[in-house]
Amino acid sequence: MSVRTTQLWSLRPAVPGDLEAMAELRAVVMRADLERLGRYDEHRVRQRLRDAYAPEHTSVVQADGVLAGCVALRPVEDGWWLEHFYLAPELQGRGIGTAVLTGLLARTDAEGAPVRLDVLQGSAARGLYERHGFTVEREDPVDVYMVRPPGA
Repeated sequence: MSVRTTQLWSLRPAVPGDLEAMAELRAVVMRADLERLGRYDEHRVRQRLRDAYAPEHTSVVQADGVLAGCVALRPVEDGWWLEHFYLAPELQGRGIGTAVLTGLLARTDAEGAPVRLDVLQGSAARGLYERHGFTVEREDPVDVYMVRPPGA
């Protein structure tokens, strides 16, 4: 845990009952970036998480005992896909996201597996990923696709 973190936090496995709270969190976290890109849709922002939710690959970030974030690390043919990494706005910038990502990447590094993800164009999250060794693989007007080789 980072020294800058003021709340106690932990990771726990997700359960099916977490889905709606995570869908709401996604809507809050992504709204500004999606609006900036002209892509915000009140229903679709939640439905995309509902459609892709796999509790067996998802962890919940709890802060002071309540759901405050989530992240999924899903196996793919050539490594891992990192997705649905959201943290409540009031907790961003306190080192929690960095600590969560560092832990996940230690696991994938130990397996010698690359990790891929996509992030919205202009999202502040891109800086977090770049600090952890992710580089741009390709991009389009909405998304930036990034990859991190093991041990980067």
